[in-house]
Amino acid sequence: MAPVTRLSAEHGALLPTLAAVRTNCHISDAKFATDYTLCVYLLKMREFYRWEYGLPFGAALPHDELTEWLTDREALWEQLEHEQFQPVPANGQLFDPFDATAINAVLNPLGYVYSSGYGHGMKPVFFLGTLKTSRKVDNYTLLVSGTELARDLAAPPAMSIQNSIFIRRESLRRMLWERLEEWRWNRPDNAMKCALECYQFERDPDAALEAMTDNELHCTLLHEVGEIQAGSLLGPGWEELLASLGHSKAEIMLRAVRDHLADALATLPALLENAKPASLHFYFANLSNMRKALAPGLLAAYEIWKVTGSTRELEQFTLRSADHWSRLAMQILQQFDGTGPEHAADLVHLIETHALPPGATGTGT
Repeated sequence: MAPVTRLSAEHGALLPTLAAVRTNCHISDAKFATDYTLCVYLLKMREFYRWEYGLPFGAALPHDELTEWLTDREALWEQLEHEQFQPVPANGQLFDPFDATAINAVLNPLGYVYSSGYGHGMKPVFFLGTLKTSRKVDNYTLLVSGTELARDLAAPPAMSIQNSIFIRRESLRRMLWERLEEWRWNRPDNAMKCALECYQFERDPDAALEAMTDNELHCTLLHEVGEIQAGSLLGPGWEELLASLGHSKAEIMLRAVRDHLADALATLPALLENAKPASLHFYFANLSNMRKALAPGLLAAYEIWKVTGSTRELEQFTLRSADHWSRLAMQILQQFDGTGPEHAADLVHLIETHALPPGATGTGT
């Protein structure tokens, strides 16, 4: 069943909004889908097909239909590759597609939620779904979506814009299932194995996936709170520097630095206070290779916790890392603010020489 049929008749007026958002999703994919490696691209396209037709996780995909769909989708992208993003109509008005605040002021009372922004590699990301929850959390507005009606190939589970946090429960659930399937290929003895063992996937995979989604939804919220706090510290210059680097090693490293800072400010302190093994294991299972390379001391502290059950080393390291990443981020802004890709190699060298090993106390500057 294609997602458009999920709209109830009483909200038929949303169809122009949905059409515009889907078109913008296609345009974004047309411009950026080739950034993926072939293997990652094919895996993402398989799951994209599964989402569009409402197929359950684990269901075998029809080969001929999938091949035809893939051919048609790539032909559509070829037509749209050079198109500009469309304004989004809502309540008889036209909005800039990146003005999520104004669009949500119209859509939220109808039971829908919209988000837009930039993901990895500065890929534009657009999303429209049903609004499951909207509430205030401290100084932030949390909007949790349910059924996804429009999405692009990237489909990040969460995004923060100013003081609004968007969490896409369906995308989070799908991402967790993909991580489970990826682990099952070789079943390595790693942090993901430890995380999965905290649930009953072998006995009741659906219930286990729901429980894991609920747990990680909270952790995802913590990271986005940290992102907002980090953004307040770094200011707009950080985003401008990111945008100037495009899809490069320097851009990936900048994102890793900010992610470490966000987690040191919000995610890790809260996880360590509650000390739920499932969430702690998954946190480390979800660290990118770049983040691991930049914080070997964090991994060492995790191994100590696994052996001893004590979070003391992780707590001490988190305190040190908050200072380290904030100092490094400020040094980056001082040295590279207003520069462009011509200084990317120098930026990479600076970050590489300020990885955080066990027992480190600062950036060394």
